[in-house]
Order: sequence, then structure tokens, then C-alpha cells
Amino acid sequence: MTKIDTLNQYILLTRLNQPIGFLLLMLPCMWGVLAACNSINDIINNWLLIFLLIIGSILMRSAGCIINDIFDRNYDKKVSRTVLRPLAKGTITIFDACICFIFLSLLGLFILLSLDKLSIIIGIISFTLLLIYPLMKRITYWPQLVLGITFNIGVLISFSAVTSSINLSIIFLYCSGIFWTLGYDTVYAHQDKQDDLKIGVKSTAILFGSNSKKMISFFYLMMFAFLCLYGIMAGNSIYYFISLLFVGGHLIYQVKVLNIENHDICLSIFKSNQYLGMIICLSLISDFLFL
Repeated sequence: MTKIDTLNQYILLTRLNQPIGFLLLMLPCMWGVLAACNSINDIINNWLLIFLLIIGSILMRSAGCIINDIFDRNYDKKVSRTVLRPLAKGTITIFDACICFIFLSLLGLFILLSLDKLSIIIGIISFTLLLIYPLMKRITYWPQLVLGITFNIGVLISFSAVTSSINLSIIFLYCSGIFWTLGYDTVYAHQDKQDDLKIGVKSTAILFGSNSKKMISFFYLMMFAFLCLYGIMAGNSIYYFISLLFVGGHLIYQVKVLNIENHDICLSIFKSNQYLGMIICLSLISDFLFL
């Protein structure tokens, strides 16, 4: 392969060509920062932290994709959506993938060590979850729950990085993120359910089957409920709760148009969650923007 071809394979390995995953990891980090701020000046004063969280999200999402592909390389050869991944095709060796994973993880560790002690502890826990997540689909029908716990822990890390503490309100915001991921990743998993059934991989899409739409509705309802509980516990203004109407509208839209048998619709709904995450950011900002 030429150098350009090799570079393209590493872009595929780290999913840098698919920013949706990075956004879904980064946005909860932004929630935590915004929840810890009380003014626009607070946000501006935390510009360096926000920058580090963005870079850290890119690094750790890419590292997570690599470790996932290392564990799943034999499965990926049998799934139509993943058959062209570099490790499945053999265009990148396992050794080279491991070196890339270690390099990205060390860069992520460097960023983590610049934060407070509590954030470092939570970050170490999240890295452990990142390592075990790929194994969950082999032993439980709830890998989406483990993903939700892992993907949204940035809420706690970023909030702690600003306040050096964790409180009940931010736990509620974290729980909203977990239910959010349970919903959108169940939608995403429906793209692979036929292949997953053949090779013995488990998921909530397989567990719920024809009841998936009802369960996704439940997950989104719980997400919305925890967003409300967060606002009550944090003492947010009426503007926050008004803005949540847009969040609720988006969630209702997702459920209304969902067709679990249509892969294109499932992918479209999954990707639309990047905008939902941004709406929540605006909701958190609105709490103090109009006061």
C-alpha cells in the first residue's frame, strides 16, 4: 500500500471519518461543563478545559474503536456493515493496531492527569469500562447499558474538573445520558440484528425484538424525566424547563418515524442524536443566558 492508502486505513480504524461517535462522546462532557457554570464568563474562563475535553473525546473514541475492532475482528468478517474494517480485512495488523491504541491512550492519560484528583479517578474507571465494553456483547443482551455508562461518564469528569466535586443533580444528568444511549444505540443495533443472530452476538435490539419501539420510548421517557430531575435539583430557571420542550419534541419525533426494519431510517435517527445533544447544551446555557 502507498502511504496515502495506509493513512486511509488508520482513519478507518480510528473512525475519524465518522464524527458522529466523537460527538456523542463529547457532548455529555460539554453538559458537565455547562452544568458547572453560572454565566457566559464562566464558560469563557474554562476554554482550556473545553478544548482538552474535545481533544480527549477524539482520542478516547478512537482508542475505543480500536480495542473494539481488535476483540471483534473475527465477528466483523461475518457482518456486512463491518466486513471492510481494516482489522477484518487484514490491511492493518493486530500489533500495529495495539501500538496505535497504546499511543492514543497515553495521549488521553496525559490530558486526564492535567485535571483534578476526582476527575482522574473517574477517568480511570471510564478507561476500564472502555476495555471491557467489547466483551459485553458476548455475555449479556445489555451491552448498550455498559456503553451508556461508559459514553456518558464525561458528564461526571467535566463537572468534577470545574467544581472538584460530584453532587446528586449531576448524577441525575448522568443518568439521563445513560438512558439516552440505551435508546439511540438500540436503534443503531437494529442495523446488525440479523448478522448478530447468526454469529451469536447479543444486543438490546435482539432482546426486545418487535417490542423495541416501546422500550426505546421508555428509555427516552426516562431520559427526559432525569433531565427534569436534574433541573429541579440544580435549581435551574424556567428557561431551562421551557427549552426541554424542544428536547421532548425531538425524542417524540425519533420514536414516531422509527422503523426498526429499515436500516436507513435507523441510521438517520441514530445520527440525529448529535443534534439532540446540542439542544441539551443550549438548554443548559439558557438557564443563565436569559437571567
